[in-house]
Amino acid sequence: MSAEPDGPEDRLRRFATIWSRAVFPVTSTSATRPEFEQQLLPLARRLSEALKARIFDADEAKAVGAALVAAHCTDPEALTRTLDCVDAYLVLYCGEGGVQEDLRARAARIEHAMAAGFAKALRERTLAEQEAIAQAALRAQGVVAQALHASEARFRAVFEGAAIGIGIADLDGNVLQVNGALLRMFGLSDQSLRGRRVPEWTHPDDAPQTWRLYDELVRGEREHYHVEKAFYRPDGTALWTNLTVSLLRDADGNPQYQLALMEDTTERRLLNLRLRYEATHDALTGLPNRTFFFERLEKALGAGQDQRFGLCYLDLDGFKTINDSLGHAAGDRLLVEIADRLQSCATAPGEMVARLGGDEFVALTTGPETQREVDELAARIMNALLAPVSIDGRELTVRGSIGIVEGPAGERSPAEVLRSADITMYRAKSAGGNRYELADPEADARAITRHGLTTALPTALDRGEFFIEYQPLVHLGDGSVRGAEALVRWLHPQHGVLGPDRFIPLAEHTGLIVPLGRWVLEQSVRQARAWQERYDGAGPLRINVNLSPCQLSHPGLVQDTVDILERAGVTPDALCLEVTESALIGADDDLLKPLRRLAEMGVDIALDDFGTGYSNLANLRRLPVSILKLDRSFTQSMQQFPADPVDLKIVEGIVSLAHGLNLAVTVEGVETGAQAEQLRILGCDTAQGWYYARPGPPERLHELALVDATG
Repeated sequence: MSAEPDGPEDRLRRFATIWSRAVFPVTSTSATRPEFEQQLLPLARRLSEALKARIFDADEAKAVGAALVAAHCTDPEALTRTLDCVDAYLVLYCGEGGVQEDLRARAARIEHAMAAGFAKALRERTLAEQEAIAQAALRAQGVVAQALHASEARFRAVFEGAAIGIGIADLDGNVLQVNGALLRMFGLSDQSLRGRRVPEWTHPDDAPQTWRLYDELVRGEREHYHVEKAFYRPDGTALWTNLTVSLLRDADGNPQYQLALMEDTTERRLLNLRLRYEATHDALTGLPNRTFFFERLEKALGAGQDQRFGLCYLDLDGFKTINDSLGHAAGDRLLVEIADRLQSCATAPGEMVARLGGDEFVALTTGPETQREVDELAARIMNALLAPVSIDGRELTVRGSIGIVEGPAGERSPAEVLRSADITMYRAKSAGGNRYELADPEADARAITRHGLTTALPTALDRGEFFIEYQPLVHLGDGSVRGAEALVRWLHPQHGVLGPDRFIPLAEHTGLIVPLGRWVLEQSVRQARAWQERYDGAGPLRINVNLSPCQLSHPGLVQDTVDILERAGVTPDALCLEVTESALIGADDDLLKPLRRLAEMGVDIALDDFGTGYSNLANLRRLPVSILKLDRSFTQSMQQFPADPVDLKIVEGIVSLAHGLNLAVTVEGVETGAQAEQLRILGCDTAQGWYYARPGPPERLHELALVDATG
């Protein structure tokens, strides 16, 4: 069966086509471009698998880089074009279903590994060629030793015509002969170069074993050695070479000369350094990027005993507003200026600044005393942001929020440290921004739990993890049960029973509050119907259901309510919808229209938590409410008898006003008999609280209702 259009295989082939078109013009191959594309297709598949692998395998990407060399893509431009294609198209065509930010980071690591594999394979290929030349030179030298007079012309032709540098020195290190290629590499004349001695050619970047191998060779203990070595040119610049030195013996096998073969690798080394820099640094600001930062952080966390680390995670406050209002070009210039300021804040040993992406930066400090140093670093960063930034003639004020994590090395992984810093940074931003906060393990745990609850919410309703408890509404005059408030609970598999304060804000943030609220309304109305049928009206006649601001603005609110009431066979006057006072502050007519329609149908509307908002009493005239529900804060001072006279006057005034407007008054949080008596004297109509009953299953409410009906 053929693959569907635009399936994974089609996108993979499209990526291979783009790759072959970019690289083919700079490839030394006899194959046609379609044939070359077929060679790249399996390599593209390996890159796709490396991009989506659960654990990143750098060796897989290195193998693809090496395979390019095997396919005769040895021109540095072929590598540059390959990396450009991977950067621009790998995630686009092969990253379906993944998190884009993670895939981009993975693609950067793939590019770095491919460059390393390409450079290594190219170097091994060059070494093989060098070895062949060296062997040819050795064979030629042997012929010279046996019959010098017959082969001098041939040796001189090979010596002078070779593309690599060749030099011959005695065992004391005196240079005897050099070819033209070597002279051009050093930029010296034959006379000046032959006046040098080999031991003088030291360089600070020499590998530790370089001169040990040299000593072993001139003593006759080694036949040859190969190293990467740097030399100084006359102008002070560095000449990097692949150096192979071989020992030449006479006819009797005694050491006589040393033969050096040099390949100039300076440009290749600069290319590798540039590729490494581009793979580990941010293109806009020049700061180390996420890849480089994670390498440094991992190294810091793996440091020895008594070593610590300190991390500042910075996010600019209000950067999106600047970007949206002035444009991305202005936003980029702002980021460059901020990056320069941050760079100047982290100049001490063990300190670095990196850009993670967008307007997020990190500053890292390491050492034995980072507790004090990381605080000072954060203070320097905040001070660096104080001065306005001039962009296109505008003075922009920039502020930032910083999360600080500090601790001993070896206890946490880089991902755990960065997650804690991110959580702490958002805690600083939630506190108003323009400040820094220290990581708090308990706050981290709460944030992680909150994130876990948010993630689990969408499927919790489908799994039937929510249930409803009911708290009775009691008439203060005769003590009869007049209704019940429906209170939703979440039976979480790990955390047990969670109250609405733990998950309702999350449901509102994610939009799940609409289907959850509809489910609560439907279950509550069905329960009201069950009470009426089972106890012939002796049970609660009215059910109170809370309505969130999101539900209030949902266009299907009225129709959903009507459908639920009709399916359950419950009259509208058996339902009361509670809306918080804060949700209706400043509400316009469009927002109030659904409530008015429901009120006209006979549904009671209660203004919940009255007294906790601005309490604009003039607003009561335009709100379609029939009940004021006083917040529990009004009852706190009434636990003793007599209560605070000021609080009594306030409640008395509210009750008088409400009754004057034909509004009933319900009071929450009644916990003692003293509170109930005071509220009865003040004229409140109904009350609820632990004094009467805690929220519980509907059966408990049945029993309470029957006692009232028969008592």
